[in-house]
Amino acid sequence: MNSLYTAVIKQEDDWWIGWVEEVPGVNCQEKSREELMETLKVTLEEALEFNRQDAIKAAGSQYYEEQIAL
Repeated sequence: MNSLYTAVIKQEDDWWIGWVEEVPGVNCQEKSREELMETLKVTLEEALEFNRQDAIKAAGSQYYEEQIAL
């Protein structure tokens, strides 16, 4: 399943700054728009993987995984 996320980006002086709307804490800055978008993607992937691992650890030994569609 491919998920779509929204990047909010702006140029401020010599820097491009961006945030991912749907995931708190995913924000980056780079010297070019292209670099920013790539860094946001990598940072988002890392944050989602960390959240997955954290949720599984918190659930303990017996848990179920269910898909949620919005």
